[in-house]
Amino acid sequence: MSSEGSTAAILPETTEISREEIRRRLHDPALTIVDVLPASSYVEWHIPGAVGLPLELLASHARELLPNRDAEIVVYCGNAECSRSLHASQQLHELGYSNVRIYRGGIADWMDSGEPTESVSEAPPEPDSVTADSSLPTPEGPPLTISPSGEIGRVPARLSQMRRWDRSVLSLIHRRSALQLFLIWIGMILLSGVGYWLVALVSNYGLAEEGKPVGTGLKGFGTALYFSFVTATSIGYGDILPVGFARVVAVTEAISALLIFGAVVAKFVSHRQDELVSEIHRITFEERLDRVQTNLHMVISDMLAITAMCEAQKPPNRIATRLESAVRIFNGEIRAIHDLLYQRQLVVEERVLAAILANLYSALNVLSELLQSLPPTFVRSQLLTIVLDELTRLASEICASCVPHEYTPRLVFWMDRIEAIAQRIK
Repeated sequence: MSSEGSTAAILPETTEISREEIRRRLHDPALTIVDVLPASSYVEWHIPGAVGLPLELLASHARELLPNRDAEIVVYCGNAECSRSLHASQQLHELGYSNVRIYRGGIADWMDSGEPTESVSEAPPEPDSVTADSSLPTPEGPPLTISPSGEIGRVPARLSQMRRWDRSVLSLIHRRSALQLFLIWIGMILLSGVGYWLVALVSNYGLAEEGKPVGTGLKGFGTALYFSFVTATSIGYGDILPVGFARVVAVTEAISALLIFGAVVAKFVSHRQDELVSEIHRITFEERLDRVQTNLHMVISDMLAITAMCEAQKPPNRIATRLESAVRIFNGEIRAIHDLLYQRQLVVEERVLAAILANLYSALNVLSELLQSLPPTFVRSQLLTIVLDELTRLASEICASCVPHEYTPRLVFWMDRIEAIAQRIK
């Protein structure tokens, strides 16, 4: 019997929930959605309103973040093959939570279906932040916000709701193609024309031609559409004038049509620029991948040289200096690979990513052997300890059940081995 099957057998009361039900109840206060993926994944994207509670912190933070044990709770992780949600469900049952459900498809199924996601600027607490006295946390509060210029705390203290709306509208326009925006523009003109006709139908305050109200028949409907088109294009021949409430509709249509049509024109103008930027990004991205592989080879060579120094019983201070330098470079490359796997839009060929993961596994294996060969008198500095802890955490999150995407069997093979070797470094 597989481990997944045995886990499910332990939890007879656990039921699954579909994507459709989650979407329908997304704003239901009676439903609590919990993301049990690593904190770095939660920062990039998660189901709107979900609570970030990594599996490693569930036992120590569940009572704080999920105070109602009778509430309906949904847990999810990366994809259908991920077992973190099953383990989270088991732990919650053991902690006394009686109504736990699993969204088996996870964030991958949610995103592949085009559902909306959220991102945050601050991650939930990492496993390293858990101390023996975690039941009595120090109320330090969230850290100060970093401004776009990089200065800590140099941002307005009061958040503007208008700025949030502005970002949302700009993001919505940016995600639409030129054709979609053009169709929206045409649709708005047609709806406005229907609006003018309906206003004339229910009252005498609609459109006027030569001082007389436009009729409500088929001819009047055609006149309303004609007026809507000339208003949207800012031509305004003046042969037809809005009256009463129709003036409000005309002004609203004119402003909206100008903004949407301007976005359409901007899309066409920036098309070539986007192509050039994409090409530059592709070249830069490929160069970055080449540097990652080159730097991994350099790190492996450097760590093998340090191992030889340990075998030759060189002075510990010389070993420490060179080891700190190599580990810091290694940590930077692991972070780049980690971001590559968790980024939403970055796509890499299998052969390239397989080579990178294979080199990463080799480097971690060499590092594990190097740490075991350090002389007994070697004392780790605080900097080395911090870098090794972060390196180990990042490597542990490079696993097939953690990342919110499905990868080929070859890549899963290397991810599983990277996760296993990371546990040995701990």
